[in-house]
Amino acid sequence: MKILVGTTKGTFLVCGDNKRDNWAVKGPFCDGWPINHIVGDVATGALWAGGGGEWHGAGVWRSDDGGETWQVTRLTKGLMDDWAAGDADFAAMIGWTGEALPFTDEFAQIWSLGHAHGTLYAGTKPAGLLASHDGGSTWERVNGLTDHPSAEKWDPGAAGLVLHTIVSDPSNAEKLWVGISAAGVFATEDGGKTWERRNRLSNAEACDQHEHPAAPRDGETGHCVHNIMRASGSGDVFYQQNHHGVWRSADGGRSWDDITGGLPSTFGFPICVHPRDANMIWTIPLNGDSVGRFPPDAAAAVWRSKDGGKTWHDLRAGLPQESCFFTVLRQAMARDERDPLGLYFGTNSGSVFSSLDEGDSWREIVRHLPTILSVEVLDESSA
Repeated sequence: MKILVGTTKGTFLVCGDNKRDNWAVKGPFCDGWPINHIVGDVATGALWAGGGGEWHGAGVWRSDDGGETWQVTRLTKGLMDDWAAGDADFAAMIGWTGEALPFTDEFAQIWSLGHAHGTLYAGTKPAGLLASHDGGSTWERVNGLTDHPSAEKWDPGAAGLVLHTIVSDPSNAEKLWVGISAAGVFATEDGGKTWERRNRLSNAEACDQHEHPAAPRDGETGHCVHNIMRASGSGDVFYQQNHHGVWRSADGGRSWDDITGGLPSTFGFPICVHPRDANMIWTIPLNGDSVGRFPPDAAAAVWRSKDGGKTWHDLRAGLPQESCFFTVLRQAMARDERDPLGLYFGTNSGSVFSSLDEGDSWREIVRHLPTILSVEVLDESSA
C-alpha cells in the first residue's frame, strides 16, 4: 500500500506492508516542485502529480514505475523561463530549452487531478478544467466549464480562484462534478459539453437572506465549497465541507441540506465518505478562518457520523489533545477500501495520522514532512 503525499517541497510516498504497517517514506520526488495533488491508477500502477507555482509554472508529473522515477509535462511558463531567456548560463544550468508551452501563461498551478474512464482531468488556478486522453502527455481545455455563463462572476477564495475537487461517477463516463472556490459545485452529464451550477438549498424558499459572507444567500449554499465527495452506489449522494458548514445532497448536488448541527464549528476543509456505507462520513472541524484555523480548544479530533449527518461523535484516541495548532487542508484526508476501512490525514506541520478501525483510534505514522497539501491512497492489493 502507498499513501501518496503532496507537499510544498515535492511528492512523497509513504509505503506500508499488506497489514498497513511498517511505514517507510520515499522522496522527495518531482524536483521539489510544490505538489497540490497526486492520484494513481491501481490497474496500471501509473501515478500523476500536479502542481507548480510562480517559479516553475504549472505542470503534471507522471511515474510508470511505482514512483521511482518521474517525468514532467510542463503546461505554462514561470519566472524561471523569464530568467533563462535572458541568461544563457542559467538556462544551461537548469537544462532550459525554450520550448513553447501549450498554455503559455494562462494559469499558474495544477490544483487537482482526477482519473476516470481512461481520461485524466486537471483543475487549475485560476479555475479551469483540462482533460488528457493519453495519460497526461497532451491536454485540452474543457471549454464548456471555462465558458460557463457565470464565469465572469466567480470570486476567488483566500487561496485564489481554484478548481480543487474533481469527482467522477464510476459507472457513467459522462457524469462529472467539480468544486471551485469560491464559485461552488458544477456538474456535467454530457461529458463536459455543458455544465450546471449546483448550489441550491433544499429549502430555498425559506432561505432568502443569510448574514455570514460564505453562508447561503438567495437560496444557494455558500459558493466557497472546500471539498466534495460522492458516496458509492446509486442515487448520487454527495457531501461537502463548505466554508460555512457541512452539507448533504441526495440528488447529485441539485439541492443541499445543512448537516452541521452537532459539530463544534462550521469551518473545516476535508470530507470523507465510507466506500460501502453512504451514511458514514468523517470531517475535521477547525475553529474558523478568523481565529487561527486549528482544532477547537487546540485538541485534535476527527468527527464521524453514521447516520448521514444527523448525529456526530468526536474521535480523539491517539490524537494530540493539548497545544495542537495544526491545519488539515482540503485534499489532505483519504481512505482505503478495506474492511475495516483505513483513514489517513496529513497536517500542515508535516505529520500523517492513520486509523485502521474507521476512526476509533489513531496513530502518527509519519512526521517532519514539509507542509502537506494532499493525501491519497493507492492500494495495490485491490487491483
